[in-house]
Amino acid sequence: MIISPLAGKLAPSSILTDIPRLIKAYYTEIPDPSIPAQRVSFGTSGHRGSSFESSFNENHILAITQAICLYRNEQKISGPLFLGIDTHALSLPALKTALEVLAANGVDVMLAEEDEFTPTPVISHAILTHNQGLTTKLSDGIVITPSHNPPMEGGIKYNSSNGGPADTLITNWIQAKANEFLVNGMKGIKKIPYEKALASSTTHRHNYLEAYISDLGNVIDMEAIRSSNIKLGVDPLGGAGVHYWKPIAERYKLNLTVTNETVDPTFSFMTVDWDGKIRMDPSSVYAMEGLIELKDRFDVAFACDTDHDRHGIVTKSSGLLPPNHYLSAAIYYLFQNRSEWSKNAGVGKSVVSSQMIDRVTASLGRKLDEVPVGFKWFVDGLFDGTLAFTGEESAGASFARLNGKVWTTDKDGIILALLAAEMTAKTGRDPGQIYKDLTNKFGNPVFDRVDAVATPAQKEILKNLSPQNVHSKELAGEQIKSILTKAPGNDAPIGGLKVIAENGWFAARPSGTEDIYKIYGESFIGKDHLKRVLKEAQNIVDSVLA
Repeated sequence: MIISPLAGKLAPSSILTDIPRLIKAYYTEIPDPSIPAQRVSFGTSGHRGSSFESSFNENHILAITQAICLYRNEQKISGPLFLGIDTHALSLPALKTALEVLAANGVDVMLAEEDEFTPTPVISHAILTHNQGLTTKLSDGIVITPSHNPPMEGGIKYNSSNGGPADTLITNWIQAKANEFLVNGMKGIKKIPYEKALASSTTHRHNYLEAYISDLGNVIDMEAIRSSNIKLGVDPLGGAGVHYWKPIAERYKLNLTVTNETVDPTFSFMTVDWDGKIRMDPSSVYAMEGLIELKDRFDVAFACDTDHDRHGIVTKSSGLLPPNHYLSAAIYYLFQNRSEWSKNAGVGKSVVSSQMIDRVTASLGRKLDEVPVGFKWFVDGLFDGTLAFTGEESAGASFARLNGKVWTTDKDGIILALLAAEMTAKTGRDPGQIYKDLTNKFGNPVFDRVDAVATPAQKEILKNLSPQNVHSKELAGEQIKSILTKAPGNDAPIGGLKVIAENGWFAARPSGTEDIYKIYGESFIGKDHLKRVLKEAQNIVDSVLA
């Protein structure tokens, strides 16, 4: 992985996105469905692309939204659709396009009051709150966001009636229908002008902010945080939750400072990520440089990505905590401090998350559910209560309410941030210190992830890796115990390969959201051993791509 000389530095004007040109391209560039990269494609979480590359344009949103309307009709989903956006430049144009189609199809739509930005977990919370106790007239939702991706990108994803990201069967159906519209010259799309759609009797306003914030005391021990008066800092990274944090602090009387309230679609206030791109990734030491510099001002500080479904935790003891460290500490704390949680409720993790989670979960006597990358694989478990905590190494997680009932079935960066405050308030030790205690009990793993550019063709090759691509019987000097192409928790394809030895493992897979591939590796022996693991993994990938 080649680190850009810009990494960790404020974004220079030369790399900032031309926002007017980006929005113009959204309306004027017409995707060619004969080119794979310009078709609708749902990755791990929705369709993403850039209007500059004809991969996220008005026709994509028209087609996807009409396909969602057809899916709702087929499934007899007749309740309101909760619609939210983040702060990316393409999100508002896409919302207007989506509303034109939804109104023309007679769908009741819930827009945020005062056109407020809406975090992903808030949409999930709204769906679940509406559907509680109902068997008919169920609601669903659309979130318009490319998550933490660069400023020139846009994204749209569909959340079904269980509140979470739609499963593969649903997204495959929507994707196929949407591409039919693109191929057939957009025939069959219903739409009305935006002003008419906005004034339609089916368009309603919803106070997302109040509904979500007023319920937070049922998932986090806010009184413990308040009474401790610990100093908290938050950087919303210019994202959808930027106007949520002050009301949270005011309602629950928290000693919390919002360090940056800027909303700028170029995200010029960001420090540049590893590859020289602006990326609002709260788990990246490069993107989080600004908050890390402030760590000594606060007992705990945190950030969330652009749609606030991912978290980054900064502590005095450890600086920016790697996501795997925080997930392990959070699991250890929660299952000992949630007395109303079911004794049968387990932990969900993705196949590329740390084996420290396995060891902590086993010590708590809980079941571990290991699934492919993508939060959609956790939705059913969170919804029915068989999973009380779920998390991914990419800093996405959610967990149950204090009473063990479902909170959200999508990632929630807000509650993971507030949990770090609760942990510190109640134990007197920040999450970094709690994780250090765990290493004394279970070993001290080192983890790393290598990202590299990959073409769509190369990503397809890597997606179909098989055990036959591994010619050695050893990994970094240890006998290979297993080679996985399917997740142990649900036998679903992991879209790549995972090789496991006694004290180390690696996984290789293409990204479902960007044109890159990822190699994950971990060692319980040390950094030199991890280097060997990653080198051998890279050799396998190189040989396959060659």
